[in-house]
Amino acid sequence: MQQLMKQAQKMQQQLADAQAELAEVEVTGTAGGGLVTATVSGSGELKAILIDPKAVDPDDVETLQDLVVAAVRDANRAVGELAAEKMGPLSAGLGGGLGGLGIPGL
Repeated sequence: MQQLMKQAQKMQQQLADAQAELAEVEVTGTAGGGLVTATVSGSGELKAILIDPKAVDPDDVETLQDLVVAAVRDANRAVGELAAEKMGPLSAGLGGGLGGLGIPGL
């Protein structure tokens, strides 16, 4: 049982380390061929939006709005992929829950 607790503590520390590492990372997403770029932290916080002046058309604000949304979605998708890459092995070690710890019924 003590071995099991040590293993769980080690995995918990690895998970905390991976989460801290993700919080430090910034990921960008783009839309409109780079006309709009969104920067999002690994924790999902929107940090910046860059808009190329070519994307600004006062007669077509809707397109610019759509590009901003698409760039943010692209950045969030990239964060999700990065999180899966960093956290995937840890959650697999937990068996998608606690089942990987070898405790029957969990």
